[in-house]
This record gives sequence, structure tokens and C-alpha cells, in this order.
Amino acid sequence: MTKVMIITGSDSDLPVMKEVAKVMEEFGVSFEMTISSAHRSPERTKELVENAKSSGIKVIIAGAGMAAHLAGVLAAEFPLPVIGVPLQSGVLHGIDALLSTMQMPSGIPVATVAINGTKNAGILAVQILATSDKSLEEKLVEYKKKLAEGVLEKAKKLAQEMSS
Repeated sequence: MTKVMIITGSDSDLPVMKEVAKVMEEFGVSFEMTISSAHRSPERTKELVENAKSSGIKVIIAGAGMAAHLAGVLAAEFPLPVIGVPLQSGVLHGIDALLSTMQMPSGIPVATVAINGTKNAGILAVQILATSDKSLEEKLVEYKKKLAEGVLEKAKKLAQEMSS
């Protein structure tokens, strides 16, 4: 069963949003990925939410640039977590998308990550799913352990370079 739906507002965003898919694959989380625009295809967007509700999707990750209303539109209709990824684009380089994604009205929350923060969006989705999946929780513990080990390796390398 698909647990995560990844939606991006445009095919030009796919290279960045595919990073979310890599995280899902790394943790063995089933997902589907599609394109829909809150502005250019509002009916399709609404249909995707309706299908997500009935098909067992547990988290939606939505990436959009500029006006970035996609995550908010999805969150207005989807009863479970929506994670918004503001994408870098346009003359404001994603600041407009960041503000549009995080400034939601009361009662319609969107968890918002950094501009182009696709990896963190994927990790956050896994963390949400891990609240009811012990094997995912164990994978996250191991993942974070490897992050810490990587920092120690870099510190040792720097110490060696500094002592040379």
C-alpha cells in the first residue's frame, strides 16, 4: 500500500523533488509521485486529495515555487499531515514560496521545510510514519547513528590535517 504521495506543481520541479523519492526508497517506504498545480489544474489537485483519502495515503509532500499554494490547498482537504517544500524559483529565489507555504491560516497546518529541503521533507514523512511502525523507527535510529559517525570521521580528518 502506498503511504506517501509526492506532488509537485510543475515538471520543472522534478529534479529537486526526486530527492524525496530517494529518501522513500532508502527507507523502504512506498510512495507515488505526480504533478498537479493548485492554480493550473485545481480540479485534478482536488481529485488527487480525494483519491489519497480513500487509498490509504498517510502523508502528502507537496513542492511548489513562487506563489506556492499547492501544499495549503492540499492541507485544506486532506485530514492527515501535509509537508510543504518551498522550491527555489523566480526573482525571489524561493523566499516567496517559503512564506506562502508556512503562513497558513489557523486550522490548516502545513509542516514546512527549508527552501529545496526535499531530504528533510522525506525524513519528516518517515518520522511521522514511524510513530506507528517500529521497523521504520529502527531504521531512523540507525540513519541518525550514521549521521553522527560521519561527523566524527570528519572531525578526525580535520584534526589529522591540522596536526600535519
